[in-house]
Amino acid sequence: MIAWLVMLSSMIAVGGAAAVCMFYVVKRTHRFYHIKKLARTHRWLSWAAAMSPVLVCTAFASIRIVAMYVVVFHLTLFWIICDIAAMRVQRYRKNKRLKARRAEGYKPRKRIRRRYTAGYVAMLMTVVYLGYGWYMAHHIVTTRYDVSSDKDTHGQLHVVMIADSHIGITFDGEGFAEQCRRISAMQPDIVLLPGDFVDDDTSTRDMKRACRALGEIESKYGVYVSHGNHDPGFFGYRDFTIDELDRELRAAGVHLLDDETELVDGRFYVTGREDKSDRKRMTMAELSEELDSSVYQIVLDHQPNDFEAEAKAGADLVVSGHTHGGHIFPAGYFGKLLGFNDRIYGSERRGSTTFIVTSGISGWAIPFKTGCCSEIVDIYVS
Repeated sequence: MIAWLVMLSSMIAVGGAAAVCMFYVVKRTHRFYHIKKLARTHRWLSWAAAMSPVLVCTAFASIRIVAMYVVVFHLTLFWIICDIAAMRVQRYRKNKRLKARRAEGYKPRKRIRRRYTAGYVAMLMTVVYLGYGWYMAHHIVTTRYDVSSDKDTHGQLHVVMIADSHIGITFDGEGFAEQCRRISAMQPDIVLLPGDFVDDDTSTRDMKRACRALGEIESKYGVYVSHGNHDPGFFGYRDFTIDELDRELRAAGVHLLDDETELVDGRFYVTGREDKSDRKRMTMAELSEELDSSVYQIVLDHQPNDFEAEAKAGADLVVSGHTHGGHIFPAGYFGKLLGFNDRIYGSERRGSTTFIVTSGISGWAIPFKTGCCSEIVDIYVS
């Protein structure tokens, strides 16, 4: 109940902030020369014209309401920055002119009225910046890591890892299948997906196609999946359940690990942890207590915030997602500052344990990434 109240309060606060931002943008847009000129004869029409940037922003609500908020907040921020910069430039020029005229013995002239251009610059900056963010979210790169271990892995192990596909945000089921074909071409030994395979708005059709696509990946040991916080669905309006998702994954031949461990070809363990949001999930110590400590252990843990326990339990490689690499700058830094995650992005070694946190192959709700990129992680263990 408390969690729902906090969520509702946050939504109201964000919605209120967005309304204030929209009001600011409309007021500043009304200062444009052609709109002020229109206001002399058609006052209400001029205000309608001043709402055009806000109407463009609200169009992103068709993707997600959160996406609209992101666009509105960025436009307002850039507009405020441009307004402040313009005022400082104007003040500097005015003072410079006054000093020059006084030195020449002239009296100060009447203030020169200039056309308002800061808003145009702000809109251009928003388009360029979020256009870059759109590209970074939809253009998927490959990031390579070379991991060493004192344990015998019986030769080099080629691991490909993806996370946070959130089917339906930057690609649908068929788009995900295209990425799976790309992964097959990398010829991995094993493929890992530590959570948030689907999203709250993923359709049943896309979910089923994405599950089949995972099963179609060509790899030596198959595909291993663990749950993330979005996989069960939050609000109950999705047209399939977590049980239906699990059945489709298993029917496709995917290894779904719910606080379970599999010994793969006698070479290494793969442990899939339930998401941290599941209060019943087992501890890392419980999952590892009966395992042979001389055998290499890979752990899938969606949220990267149990590093100490995983290192203490003797895990060798822990792969995570969840953070989206920060997603929208500077959100990731706040998450780290508040202690939500042990790491936002990249690799870290604690003792004999290597942790890799991916920015994800997609992202939640927002079709922009300004704090990171979308990626497929290519890991070579030797």
